[in-house]
Amino acid sequence: MKRVCVITGGGSGMGLSAAKFLPKDILIVLAGRTLSKLDHAVKELAGLGYEAYAQVCDTQNRKSVHELALFAQDKGQVQTLIHSAGISPGMADAEALLRINALGTVYINEEFAKVMDHGVIVDISSNSAYALPGFLVSEKTYALASTDETAFLKKCLRLPRLIRDPYKQAGLAYAISKNFVVWYAQKCAFQYGPKGIRVCSLSPGLIATDMGRLEEKEGGAMLAYSAQERMGTPEELGFAIAMAADERNGYLCGVDILVDGGSTNGKRFKRR
Repeated sequence: MKRVCVITGGGSGMGLSAAKFLPKDILIVLAGRTLSKLDHAVKELAGLGYEAYAQVCDTQNRKSVHELALFAQDKGQVQTLIHSAGISPGMADAEALLRINALGTVYINEEFAKVMDHGVIVDISSNSAYALPGFLVSEKTYALASTDETAFLKKCLRLPRLIRDPYKQAGLAYAISKNFVVWYAQKCAFQYGPKGIRVCSLSPGLIATDMGRLEEKEGGAMLAYSAQERMGTPEELGFAIAMAADERNGYLCGVDILVDGGSTNGKRFKRR
């Protein structure tokens, strides 16, 4: 059976870039919401010598995620899952951000764990996860995502909905959703580790993708605190993601990899 790698959000940006750093003997399934974008990406990968397929998937819909998992399983042995699908504050309201970024990650990990008997899951978070004050982080609330989605959303949205500015409201919800992803990936590492599935997360900073440019005006201030004072490129993140997913990194699990040019730690060393 062929080894299969599934990449959500694989139609463009860092997801597509990660695909280009994978071994060419791996069959790649690109998933996303827009078929035309996926088809274009599949043709691009085919031109580079990859065998790739497109499958439409809405990660906030568990049935759609389940169908993606079955589609991938039909192609071979699913060994790698790169979950890079997600949205940013400028793209949706607070609830949609939590549904897609947080609950979508739950659906992806749970459904693919059912069709994988070993391998790796890399969940993509954001360095915004590190901007969330500790007193706003509640593992008891996060645990509800797998047992009571309604309660999870209600508790996570309590503080964002007190903010009048829609963008700032979405920004806080985004930080919560990405902080959740870091926590959830670590939880899954210990849940799926005995099964032979290692799980980790990777947190990019501001990246020069369509999504990154959308947030550059509001989030660009973090660039002043990066070591290189620039945005990252999709290729740099793609390589980092592929590195995390590489089977030779078999002891890399249960942790988050911060790939943000130093901007999270920059305030300790740079004055502005």
